[in-house]
Amino acid sequence: MTAFLIVLCLLFAWALTAERMALWSVSAPLAFAVAGAVLAGGDDPAVPVHMDAHGFQRGVELVLAVLLFIDATESKDYDRLERTVGAWRLLGLALPLAIAAATLTGALLFPGTNWWLLGVTALVVMPIDLAPLTKFLGDHRVPLRVRAALNVEGGLNDGLISPLFVYAVAHLVAGGNTTWTSLLWRVIKESGLALIIGTAVGLSAAWLVRRALAAGWAGPAGLPLAALALPFLTYAATVLAGGNGFVAAFVAGLGYAPTAHRLGSAHLSLVHDAGYLMGFAVWFLFGGLSVDQFSSGVGWPVVLYALLALTVARFLPVMLALTSTALTLPERAAVGWFGSRGVTSIVFAVLAAAQLPQSDSDFVVTAMSATVLLSLLLHALTLRPAALWFERHTPSRPGPDHAALRTPEGPGTLL
Repeated sequence: MTAFLIVLCLLFAWALTAERMALWSVSAPLAFAVAGAVLAGGDDPAVPVHMDAHGFQRGVELVLAVLLFIDATESKDYDRLERTVGAWRLLGLALPLAIAAATLTGALLFPGTNWWLLGVTALVVMPIDLAPLTKFLGDHRVPLRVRAALNVEGGLNDGLISPLFVYAVAHLVAGGNTTWTSLLWRVIKESGLALIIGTAVGLSAAWLVRRALAAGWAGPAGLPLAALALPFLTYAATVLAGGNGFVAAFVAGLGYAPTAHRLGSAHLSLVHDAGYLMGFAVWFLFGGLSVDQFSSGVGWPVVLYALLALTVARFLPVMLALTSTALTLPERAAVGWFGSRGVTSIVFAVLAAAQLPQSDSDFVVTAMSATVLLSLLLHALTLRPAALWFERHTPSRPGPDHAALRTPEGPGTLL
């Protein structure tokens, strides 16, 4: 009860000071991470967190399911901008290259480390999370094409990485006790079930909502409750059936998105609020986790790995993928640099740590903690200078670049 009271007090305090904190470049992720470091870290924390508890792990999994559902529903908003920004190149070309680059970087800095462990670590640290970029995404001094590209990538990259992450962790856990074909079949089976259940839930829910409205059985004011239930319902049904609940939640969001957007942004408000609050909890957890991880010091290879994951491993693939698109060189550079890390990486690391041996677990969590922490600091310091640079150097453009871009809400974006 003490922990619950403390977190509620933090939430209330943040609600009263958010605008002032924004003027000082303090985002919600940074504020809650600092609070977690102070209150949940160390040998005798005021708010103890037991990562090995089954209930805790299920809670973290639900955070990811809600995050993926929200990202999938929000991605619908940016379909009209795809031809302008070339965002799908970021997912189909830049993302695989970035994961490969992070894996090779790990091999160079940590020689002798299992390649599967390096792959899992790369899958943990490379998905972008736009939580620390809230003000940047809503700043109209920044070209719309930059913000749109980041929004599309941020909305979809974690859903694409999730099956790969599950497969890589399963292979690492098996440790040679099973063949790669059996593991591949397991992932295909789990993903297949997820596709079937996620599609069925998303499309049937959309049809039922439309029918209920048309028949006068339901009104717009009450339907946000239905939307709130969907990611939890999809995840639970898929897990009970033996499928991948993360993929299912993402697919359900894609199927439900057209109907949700016809009903207006208020229809998804409760889902966003739930994801918003769950995201706060994840950042709080990250603060305590980082203190525990770095209490005995951190080696230079870890810091260098985190720095390279945020820069070279991200920047070069993005610049290559966006070559020959409508984006100018400074715009491509902005997309490459502002690939902030956050909730997705934290959740993936916690899920991997729950299944891996202690030494492997420590490796993944340490790399994630260093990467996310550096991301919080470096991106916070460069947001305002980048916006000012675009204001001075980007000429006014008519047309799509001045269209309104609705910044998504939820754990993957607006925290």
